[in-house]
Amino acid sequence: MKFLLITLITHTDPGTSTQARFREVVDNAVLGEELGFDGYGVGERHERPFISSSPPVVLSHIAARTSRIRLFTAVTTLSLLDPVRAYEDYATLDNLSGGRLELIIGKGNGAAQAKLFHVTADDQWDRNRESYELFRRLWREPKVTWAGRFRPPLEDAETWPRPLQQPIRVWHGSATSQASVDLAARYGDPLFSANVTNPIEPYAELIRYYRERWQHYGHNPADALVGAGSAGYYAAKTSQEAIDTYRPIFDARIATFRRLGLEPVFTTLEDAIDRSSILVGSPQQIAEKVLRYHAEFGHEVMHLHADGDGLTDKQHRTTLELFQSEIAPVLRREIPSRPLGESS
Repeated sequence: MKFLLITLITHTDPGTSTQARFREVVDNAVLGEELGFDGYGVGERHERPFISSSPPVVLSHIAARTSRIRLFTAVTTLSLLDPVRAYEDYATLDNLSGGRLELIIGKGNGAAQAKLFHVTADDQWDRNRESYELFRRLWREPKVTWAGRFRPPLEDAETWPRPLQQPIRVWHGSATSQASVDLAARYGDPLFSANVTNPIEPYAELIRYYRERWQHYGHNPADALVGAGSAGYYAAKTSQEAIDTYRPIFDARIATFRRLGLEPVFTTLEDAIDRSSILVGSPQQIAEKVLRYHAEFGHEVMHLHADGDGLTDKQHRTTLELFQSEIAPVLRREIPSRPLGESS
């Protein structure tokens, strides 16, 4: 199994400046590489309380501070973006990073950002599909002639710079809709399940649908590739220690959700540990839980939250070190995985 750290770059602490929050993000990426994580992902949101509106800029800075870790987007919201401009940004980043970029694309969430970019509920999935189809061609073809609904046509258009990776691997982020799942299967691309907000069942159902559509489009079932998220992480030597440390962090998160007008699905830490993908407990408990999820998903890649989320710097580092020393070796042994960076 491969392991990523991912941040959406939430910014909710009034005592932390925007500059300091970005510094935390970059420092966490450096820490992730030091500790042996396989990838580091930066989300894309265009509304409060997120400051992740420009992932290419953040990831370029991370690329300059690291040398080995794979750089992920999580997700690139192609329904909102001009695919030509997105291509230019990410082809540049791919070169600057030495070919370490992997994209997770998706429609994106949030009414405010949809309004900002004049995207509607009626056209968001069509925009996502059309943008991806053009983006895919731009990455592979030196000249493109194309016409669609949502941007001006292209005629024998060249896009520069050309990327280092030929082609880049593109994952499709999926939370609730079969549309993104079908798009991934159609093009033989990997799927990354959000697996954060709800119990396991709806995510497992979408992954089964992905595998069904994968075969429907004529792909070898053995080539399907799945990743999955997690709703939070904190490991300690004992379960009780982990729960006691993480409880105030979980409660603060619930309070933030409610302040933003969002009613959480899991209102207590015990319920979240029991029914959600949150990973809080001893190393053995966490490894066993991931293996249970793998039995449903068949995933080869998973992510942990990159942010400390209220932990002290020492607690954050210690629990990530514990993951790499006692949890990751078990999961790598039990769940074989293909290398990152191999595109179809």
